[in-house]
Amino acid sequence: MDRNILRACREDPRRTSTDIHVSVTSPNDPGPSRRTIRRRLQVVGLHGLVSLKNRKARVEWAKQHLSWGPREWANHIWSDESKFKLFGTDVPMSDGKNGGESVMVWGCFSDTFMGPLKRIVGTMDRYVYEDILENTMRPWTRANFGRSWVFQQDNDPKHTSGHVANWFRCRRVDLLEWPSQSPDLNPIEHMWKELERRLNGIRASNANQKFAQLEAAWKSIPMTVVQTLLDSMPRRCQAVIDAKDTQPSIK
Repeated sequence: MDRNILRACREDPRRTSTDIHVSVTSPNDPGPSRRTIRRRLQVVGLHGLVSLKNRKARVEWAKQHLSWGPREWANHIWSDESKFKLFGTDVPMSDGKNGGESVMVWGCFSDTFMGPLKRIVGTMDRYVYEDILENTMRPWTRANFGRSWVFQQDNDPKHTSGHVANWFRCRRVDLLEWPSQSPDLNPIEHMWKELERRLNGIRASNANQKFAQLEAAWKSIPMTVVQTLLDSMPRRCQAVIDAKDTQPSIK
């Protein structure tokens, strides 16, 4: 449901929470309230037009990184969380008792390596996020990058909390400055689409099996996909510069 809400907004950013509520629910499945929908969109920066402050920040960031190529993006680690339904988004789910069950994962990648995919059980909060950073992300980066790398994350409140910020300070992690309301600039959004495409139509009988499928598919994504995504960064930046005041979208 979470991914359906985000997809509905991205398909037409002018939709209101009422419009999205109608499009993602049915008489047999009332789904989330309009208030919940608004809250979910606000968390990822997709609710309403981009604020003037964020528009300026997006354009400035795009100008600063427009000329960046493989050398500049080397050893940057892109990260995010996403949810995947057990039966895939293309299969009707109104009748099954587990129809709405999903698996939430955190993943990352760089220009040279597909990183780990971590299953998130329960509520994803700042403490769970810190645990992922300490026990999943950090060992992987130390094994593959040593001390020379830059970490990207969006501005979700759990990512930017004082608790997590203190972890980054103590570990001396270099963070990529990231403009709010900018999913269109983040290549990992397209990586989630690639992962979903690879599992299109594949069913899972339970959450454990679904995660096993996701992890196997994640590991099988070739680095050519990553290179294509990173090669698109100048076009993404130019699109932000050209648009200036439009709602960010993922194409």
